[in-house]
Amino acid sequence: MTTTPPIIWTPTPAQIEDAALTRFATAVGLPGASYEQLWQWSVDDLDGFWTAIWRQFGVAGEPGPALGSRTMPGTEWFPQATVNYAGHLLQGDHADDAVALHHASELAEPGVWTWGALRERTARIRAGLLAHGVGRGDRVAAYLPNLPDTIAALLATASLGAIWTCAAPEFGPSAVIDRFAQVRPTVLLAVDGYRYGGKDVPRGDEAAEIADAIGARLVRFGHLDGSGWEPGFLGPADAALEFADLPFAHPLWILYSSGTTGLPKPIVHGHGGILLEQLKIARLHTDLSPDDRMLWFTTTGWMMWNHLVGMLLSEGQIVLYDGSPAGDALWDLCDRTGVTVFGTSAAFVDAARKSGIRPRNGRELRIRAVGSTGSPLAPEGFAWLREQLGDDTWIFSISGGTDVCTAFVGGVPTLPVHLGELQAPALGAKVEAWDPDGRRLIGEVGELVVTEPMPSMPVAFWGDEDGSRLREAYFETYPGVWRHGDWIEISDRRTAVIHGRSDATINRGGVRMGTAEIYRAVLTADEVVDALVLDVPRPDGSLWMPLLVVLRPGATLDNELRAALRRHVRERCSPRHVPDAVIAIEAVPRTLSGKALELPIKRILAGADPDAVVKRDALANPDALDAVVAAARAALTG
Repeated sequence: MTTTPPIIWTPTPAQIEDAALTRFATAVGLPGASYEQLWQWSVDDLDGFWTAIWRQFGVAGEPGPALGSRTMPGTEWFPQATVNYAGHLLQGDHADDAVALHHASELAEPGVWTWGALRERTARIRAGLLAHGVGRGDRVAAYLPNLPDTIAALLATASLGAIWTCAAPEFGPSAVIDRFAQVRPTVLLAVDGYRYGGKDVPRGDEAAEIADAIGARLVRFGHLDGSGWEPGFLGPADAALEFADLPFAHPLWILYSSGTTGLPKPIVHGHGGILLEQLKIARLHTDLSPDDRMLWFTTTGWMMWNHLVGMLLSEGQIVLYDGSPAGDALWDLCDRTGVTVFGTSAAFVDAARKSGIRPRNGRELRIRAVGSTGSPLAPEGFAWLREQLGDDTWIFSISGGTDVCTAFVGGVPTLPVHLGELQAPALGAKVEAWDPDGRRLIGEVGELVVTEPMPSMPVAFWGDEDGSRLREAYFETYPGVWRHGDWIEISDRRTAVIHGRSDATINRGGVRMGTAEIYRAVLTADEVVDALVLDVPRPDGSLWMPLLVVLRPGATLDNELRAALRRHVRERCSPRHVPDAVIAIEAVPRTLSGKALELPIKRILAGADPDAVVKRDALANPDALDAVVAAARAALTG
């Protein structure tokens, strides 16, 4: 970072004074501390910091020492403590008649659930699971959309000490079976279907196929037909709501890696680690108050759904939406439900910007903050949000991963926002940029590493008895240090820019460039709404670098636009990364969690069998894969 980007938002003195971060600093004996000082304490004194999170936010019981072992992997957190994630969430101070969440879908108008309704439904599902033989350590699989009952089912599972695992209903059967067959669930909770973009998508046959393949008892939930849980599943209205007392590291849920190039890795997170991490994020970093309503657009197949559930640990309310985000749908929902904190993806922001959407037109929006994740938010996205929503809107981009179910770097309500930058590393996350020799870098791009343990790091991979797969995934490059697989640049102000995956780097003539940097350059063109860049090895040892672009409606990829895109890359990235070909495509092939298929397509173009490389049921748009491969091959041979 050779220059300091302009500041586009600064918290007022009143906002800083009222922030939960400021109160927390005072409570832990650091009154008046800067965020830098508070962060430094949080990573130097892990015991003091995480014990303070436990005590300040009312986790029941005596925590004991925070660390039994500090070594990574295998860190032992709170070895003497017992917890229950669902117990803490549901046994808080919220009155039964207080609103917990708002919900909407393409099948139903917005509605609300109170805390009393959430507790009652959780208790009744808990009774149903007990009746189906579910107990501590059993896995409960869900094939459910983003509905209130899905949250209640998660909490019911956790209350028993059973282990939750979920796939969104847009996943095809083989992708779901690839995931669930590894963990052998006792029960499968499955939806009859859903509506997306005005089209009903039945899922009854798929649910039966999945249940049969994984050997689980099938419990149906009628969403399309409005019938709810199948007759006889729910317990009585006065069913007991009790919570198993569990070791801190007892498995809470199993999330999965993308699974596009092999079996998805089943990532196990513990009750205690997720509870403390989400309390930190919800209370301190997102700074949700009783007046806040937070919507993060997500499906149940993305870790951001788990993140959104965790916002119930705050004093605010959450908003669920199941349906297409196209057009004005999300802005209309923000208006109708009074959303104050709106979470989305960088791709959504860029698409809205280039589609000419005007969020405030005809709406009385209350949005005070916008969060973005999924991919780096370009400076143009920051600027567009500020222009559309107002100078007083806090825009925070965050970056983390399914692996830790949180953000390493992101929003800080007491710090300014610089155009195009993430504000700071999160409390308790000792994030650094390292070169290949393990030297710390400032102002240069390096591997994103975490040099001290975090409690939400995986307890294990399911079935990885000796821990070898987990060590290979995160600790092989730098022994004892977490390597995440992203390129990061950290300034001397501790702001950060994410430059994409470090395994998606293009080396041209010795100059390495993350693909995210190339996308950032290309997407400055108003005609381009999405892009894919590849470096394909040729038999002679050279590399062929095509740039494939998705154009906005009405735009044409003529010689003038091709020249402009090459110029953007030359000026903003490097002359060596000017693409060898610029090709128009209809859509970028992506996983169900939105990741572009850079490496699989590269392997296919290099000669690999597509069916051996890519699991098509793990793709959001499998037809796009064949079209992109055909277009690239035609350009390569032509």
